[in-house]
Amino acid sequence: MDDPRDEPLLPGPRGPLSRGVTTYLRGAGPLPSEEDVAAAAVYGEDLQLALYLCYEMHYRGFADVAPALEWDPDLLRTRAAMERRFLAALRADAPHHESVDDALAGILVEPVDGTGVSHFLRDKGELWQLREYAALRSLYHLKEADPHAWVLPRLRGRAKAAMAAVEFDEYGGGRGDRVHARLFADLMTDLGLDTTYGRYLDAACAELLVTVNLMSLFGLHRTLRGALVGHFATVEITSSPGSRRLAEAMRRAGAGPAAEHFYDEHVEADAVHEQVVRKDVIGGLLEDEPLLAPDIAFGVAATVFTEDLLGDRLLAHWREGRSALRVPLSQEVTHVS
Repeated sequence: MDDPRDEPLLPGPRGPLSRGVTTYLRGAGPLPSEEDVAAAAVYGEDLQLALYLCYEMHYRGFADVAPALEWDPDLLRTRAAMERRFLAALRADAPHHESVDDALAGILVEPVDGTGVSHFLRDKGELWQLREYAALRSLYHLKEADPHAWVLPRLRGRAKAAMAAVEFDEYGGGRGDRVHARLFADLMTDLGLDTTYGRYLDAACAELLVTVNLMSLFGLHRTLRGALVGHFATVEITSSPGSRRLAEAMRRAGAGPAAEHFYDEHVEADAVHEQVVRKDVIGGLLEDEPLLAPDIAFGVAATVFTEDLLGDRLLAHWREGRSALRVPLSQEVTHVS
């Protein structure tokens, strides 16, 4: 993995909204208008890339952007306008659950005949599809746990302690070589992928950006702390069985020991994390703030909904033998201007 201080370059725009944001970040023009925000498809390439760029200013930023723009008032106003559309769409489109238990019930039991992405990759996936999957997921996994860490100052007591304990594991238990982002970079190396942070942003489809933006949306807003906990619980509950299937897919395809190890590590770790999150993070938060129950349930539902959007795209392309990336790995260039 490259020096963690390295910052990516801004990607190429995908429409007037993302073009306006990139132009502004470069100091070369005004931000997009409210009409541009209103006209963009809420789950589409243009709005989701523009939102991703705004959020990324709170993580690594970009090599060609002044760091001070992280808190630029005009940029924040534009981000807020996009967030309002994104959040309203999620609340309208994600399934409604009457309780946290009702929301969790749908993900606690593994279907007998699963048809998701990890099932496909385990049973039929080819090496090129595993490489595409890793390239896409790198936009999150190279900063794994960071979006969830935003919630720590917003919790207290048992929920805070339990959340910190799980995050400590995600960050390698104090060992730099065990940080999960480091382990994913090793996986990418086994698959012959570039481990530079943000390297595959130009290739990533809107549906992938939706899943990453969801974490940042929930993590950066104190009012959405319940939804962030719901998201985190969903990730931890579904991770262990999904990781087992992905480890089998890596072994079957001969991806390499580091590729196998990343998912083997998550099989064991997340099986434990699931219990901690359900009992102490969710349980502790509901004890402290019972009125957040609908937000936790919403976080679960929104996570499942957005992951399904991504899964539908990947499977539709892969079953036809087509790349699911905007730019196939065989054709990708370093930077699209």
